[in-house]
Amino acid sequence: MALILASFCSGLIFGLGLLISGMNEPEKVLGFLDFFGAWDATLAFVMAGAVAVAAAGFALARRRVAPLFAARFGWPSRNDIDAPLLTGSALFGVGWGLAGICPGPALVNLASLTAPIIVFVAAMVLGMFGFELWQRRSVASAGAQSVAVATPSDG
Repeated sequence: MALILASFCSGLIFGLGLLISGMNEPEKVLGFLDFFGAWDATLAFVMAGAVAVAAAGFALARRRVAPLFAARFGWPSRNDIDAPLLTGSALFGVGWGLAGICPGPALVNLASLTAPIIVFVAAMVLGMFGFELWQRRSVASAGAQSVAVATPSDG
């Protein structure tokens, strides 16, 4: 229950931050990406503030033996840059540039119940499920191939 409450509070603070900064408004984001038009630098300041707060949080977390609501930290085990990371980053960036919105603000804006946001969130959820299905099939296929290679052939 404590983990659920902590997660809810974290999401609430994040959502409020998006609303206060105006980053839930696609026009703000698109204004930041419009370098040759009416460029709006406010997103850069919001990002810089977020990075500073996150850096302080990570520095404090690294001093702890374990998190408050879990047995151990779930730090990333990989730090390489591979094709799936680059492809996903490019798709995210293109989608963000076209729509002016990313997953966090989309969920905040879902409360407005406007058709474009509902379509965006539905497409986002379908994309997540599609990726999960693709990952599972890739793992299953790789497992089946390794079993086939390890099995002695008749002959």
